[in-house]
Amino acid sequence: MPNLIEPAAPTSPEEYRQLARDIFRELIEIDTTDRSGDVTLAARAVQRRLLEAGFADEDVTLAGPHPRKMNLVARMRGTGARGPLLMLAHLDVVDADPSEWATDPFAFVERDGFFYGRGTTDQKAMASIWTANLIRMRREGVEPDRDLILALTADEEGGEHNGARWLTHERRDLVDAAMGINEGGFGRMKGGWRISNNLQASEKVYLDLELVARGAAGHSSLPTGDNSIYHLAAALGRIAAHAFPVQLGEVARAFFERMSRIDTGPLGDDMRALLAGTADADAIARLTAVPQYHGMTRNTWAATRLDAGQSNNTIPQSARAIVNCRLLPGETPEEMERLMRELVADDRVEVRQEIAAKPSPPSPLTPEVMGAVEGITEQMWPGVPVVPVMGIGATDSLYFRQAGIPMYGVCGIFLDVDDVRAHAPDERIIIQAYYEGQEFLYRLVRALSS
Repeated sequence: MPNLIEPAAPTSPEEYRQLARDIFRELIEIDTTDRSGDVTLAARAVQRRLLEAGFADEDVTLAGPHPRKMNLVARMRGTGARGPLLMLAHLDVVDADPSEWATDPFAFVERDGFFYGRGTTDQKAMASIWTANLIRMRREGVEPDRDLILALTADEEGGEHNGARWLTHERRDLVDAAMGINEGGFGRMKGGWRISNNLQASEKVYLDLELVARGAAGHSSLPTGDNSIYHLAAALGRIAAHAFPVQLGEVARAFFERMSRIDTGPLGDDMRALLAGTADADAIARLTAVPQYHGMTRNTWAATRLDAGQSNNTIPQSARAIVNCRLLPGETPEEMERLMRELVADDRVEVRQEIAAKPSPPSPLTPEVMGAVEGITEQMWPGVPVVPVMGIGATDSLYFRQAGIPMYGVCGIFLDVDDVRAHAPDERIIIQAYYEGQEFLYRLVRALSS
């Protein structure tokens, strides 16, 4: 196997690497898409492994609102000196069109130093690692000072039965914890060299705003200015022209402070100026030309859907658009809705929230968590910095943060920033990175539970 990351870092003992790989293969080869798959089959596969490893029946639970969407929750009991630690991952995956793949997306393929298959990065890698590590700790006779809760859930990617939401609302007793670890923060590498180990401590708020423009319907041979499509297009133009101001929260500030030590070029200078409050318009423009930096420093919105008309020769009475918004923590959906109405400035265009937003508070960057992540990162990859990040997408951590449980996205699996294939054809993960992430998460849980 070629060495794709320099230099190699410690990995778990061979028997546990093999165990993780076997579980990984089993999960990848179970279709868990919303359209045609069955998350319950994957949950049962993990349940069987845990029961065979000696976990008690009452500590391994399948629970959920739908026969195909059951969640697996398992508990390794500790001394109870501290509140439980939650280990979260989702079992569902997005659809995969076999015609777009070089391999079968639901076959576990090992080739050229990679594991291929739908879910290899998002997120069956973490699910298999959590399961193997829990079995390892049981075999080793580990007695943690807190209960360890494994939760593998359904419908994170979409669907009507989101497991994290259901568990926090309907079975809080199963997943109540003092804090938790989830996806959201990967290691970043470029050209085979590690850049940073990212720790996600907050995420932006997802909000869909719907615009409905109304006008006079009629035959296209008798056009007037009162055309719903024109009204909608003008409104979208005003929305597109709006520039949101830069805002730095705790996590974004920590991100740029640490990234400014890594990037010694002009962008690093721009980051330092931003932190000092002296960045001019050119510096901000250079920084925010990087999509991730743009998303971390301001609210954003983007038109994503359009719908109008029934035939080519009829002027429609109404035209509809969806504008997807990503709000910084602390920003309210109502304020975004109000701002959009002001920009539209047309009573022929209605603006409303299509689906209620799900805001969640940031998780504090505590010495307990930061110290553990930084210490293990230094052990495994000397000199690689830990960088707090704000997720510009969304993860199931938001439901637990809403429930008052701090969540941290970190896994120690390094991905090439120029070759991220989550949700894409030929999804893959570097084999070496997978095994390094397994050992990182094992050490992290031990550090946070002893």
